[in-house]
Amino acid sequence: MNIKEAKNYIKDTVRIYLKKDEEGEYRIPVVRQRPVFLLGAPGIGKTAVMEQIAQELRIALVSYSMTHHTRQSALGLPFITHKEYGELSYDVSEYTMSEIIASVYEVMEASGLKEGILFLDEINCVSETLAPSMLQFLQYKVFGRHQVPEGWVIVTAGNPPEYNKSVREFDVVTLDRMKILEVEADYGVWKEYAAERGIHTAITNYLDLKKEDFYQVETTVRGRNYITARGWEDLSQMLLLYEEEGIAVEESLVGQYLRNERVVREFTAYYDLFQKYRNTYRVEDILSGRADEQVKETAGKADFDERLSLMGLLLDKLQQEIRENIQTSEMLGELMNPLKALKAEGESGSSTDELLSLLKRQSEGRQKAMESLRKAGALSAQDKDKSRAVVKFLRECEKEIQTECAPEASAAFARIKDKFDARVAQYRQDTERVKERLHCLFTFVEDTFGSGNEMLILVTECTVKPDCARFISMYGCEDYQRHNEELMLTERGNRLLEQMKELEL
Repeated sequence: MNIKEAKNYIKDTVRIYLKKDEEGEYRIPVVRQRPVFLLGAPGIGKTAVMEQIAQELRIALVSYSMTHHTRQSALGLPFITHKEYGELSYDVSEYTMSEIIASVYEVMEASGLKEGILFLDEINCVSETLAPSMLQFLQYKVFGRHQVPEGWVIVTAGNPPEYNKSVREFDVVTLDRMKILEVEADYGVWKEYAAERGIHTAITNYLDLKKEDFYQVETTVRGRNYITARGWEDLSQMLLLYEEEGIAVEESLVGQYLRNERVVREFTAYYDLFQKYRNTYRVEDILSGRADEQVKETAGKADFDERLSLMGLLLDKLQQEIRENIQTSEMLGELMNPLKALKAEGESGSSTDELLSLLKRQSEGRQKAMESLRKAGALSAQDKDKSRAVVKFLRECEKEIQTECAPEASAAFARIKDKFDARVAQYRQDTERVKERLHCLFTFVEDTFGSGNEMLILVTECTVKPDCARFISMYGCEDYQRHNEELMLTERGNRLLEQMKELEL
């Protein structure tokens, strides 16, 4: 299966394991909650999906790599304690709490979340002294004398033996205690993830042309060559920062993340071309409806890879603006409940100081909730940005009220409402601007390429990209609807012609 299918399976498993009965007991007893074992090549996103699952389920996440753990660090250190049994006294060996179990309790204490995922990576690379204890842990969730707290689901991961010399093959008794998921690299799935994470357009465009370069691990006479999803993502972050600083990208930089000489050479050459396309085709002019005939003529005569790069540049810019618009919409929606509470406070005849006190509690409460999720590893980048924007707005309101010194809470709330209404008005202007730029993009593609592959790419991207699809469903887009219907009719017509040929009609 691919990593997306594995993510959905693990997410469902966690939800089922955390399901309780009417008495508050977990429906599946701890001893029957088989840990998930995610088996796949390195760098395909096993850790990343665990973060996504925790964020989507709003539960805590504790991650550990088992490669560095010894018996003592995983199980705890022994010490002697004195105990009495009846009339006899004995010195008994006890163990300190496992570092891993202690980390779970620390996250629970810091975040306030009592349920979560304990993710143990490289589980099949444990030391020889620790291996005998793993069977007990996998079945009973016990390290040494200390048990993983109730409400914590165990997910493990590891690499197949061909990728890691330290791998120890589990015996049948151990494997029979786990739910095993074998995962393979899949570029189509990773591309969806790349769109959400803002992976550099040059990377996705290059991989669209050369999908075979997405993931490779091979042994040559000069050693191991490898390219992983992790390598592409890390390279993307570096490319974006290099561009911000105006630093030239050389093969030596690309080679630090992609360990394959051919791919390094070809991607670096493509990246240089991509930068050239960025300068040749003035993206802002196209999206603003100011593209001149020379640009259209150049694009119309360009090779396919150049046209694909141009479409990537245009879509990347517009989708970024759409994403920001959607985030603003969600932020304004999040402000509705706090504003309703402030309105009720203002209408109750309270003083400005009481309104300020409520406003402060709201901003501090939101900040505290955000910190709690962050400490638990359950805060996504999108939620963090949204929460920060809400807190910033509330604190700006607090400063304005303190500056204005309105005598009554109702007058103070009026200032807050004016500020919110101004933000909503700005949001509506931005929405109209994005709608117009989307129209300009469709017009440019239609004028330059007609209903060819470029229009198909545009319609497809608008369909599969979550933010873009949501924007169109909220505000509509006549260009999208028209071309989508045309392409569907063409596809149906082609299928009909193929069927007629098969029947020799």
